[in-house]
Amino acid sequence: MYAIRAATPADREAIDGLIAASARGLSQGDYTEAQVEAALGSAFGFDSQLVADGTYFVVEDRGALVGCGGWSFRATRFGADGQAGRSAAELDPATDAARIRAFFIHPDHARRGLGRALLERCESEARARGFRAAELTATLPGLRLYATCGYAGGPRESHPLPGGLTIDFVPMRKALV
Repeated sequence: MYAIRAATPADREAIDGLIAASARGLSQGDYTEAQVEAALGSAFGFDSQLVADGTYFVVEDRGALVGCGGWSFRATRFGADGQAGRSAAELDPATDAARIRAFFIHPDHARRGLGRALLERCESEARARGFRAAELTATLPGLRLYATCGYAGGPRESHPLPGGLTIDFVPMRKALV
């Protein structure tokens, strides 16, 4: 059965593998193989700040990690440790939106409610910390989940990747009150 717990630094290798499997398996039709490979480790990947803050979670199934996702009270919108432009500045819950971050589900466990369960946990924790809204930068495959859960999207944004490639994301927002 599935269980959600806080991620730890010891989960890094398993999370990296999960993110790669999810991106490669669930992005087909939305991104090219070259875009996915360039995004791994930059736009997609492990964020040690989320783990250190205790706001990143994993879903386990009989000891195997099958999902991950989190939220943040910091300014960085998305990306792995190696992503340029990161900021650890804390957000003000009275004026800023919490960040929903780095959701990935293993393809063998997709569409079973794991993403929704993680999202509900993150929104609940952000609400408890005083945030009245949440924002995220959705991958194209993630749009369906977030829209179903009440997030409204803006226009697509193109993000640069290593090797001169780009990838499209969609900024989304939801009121938490």
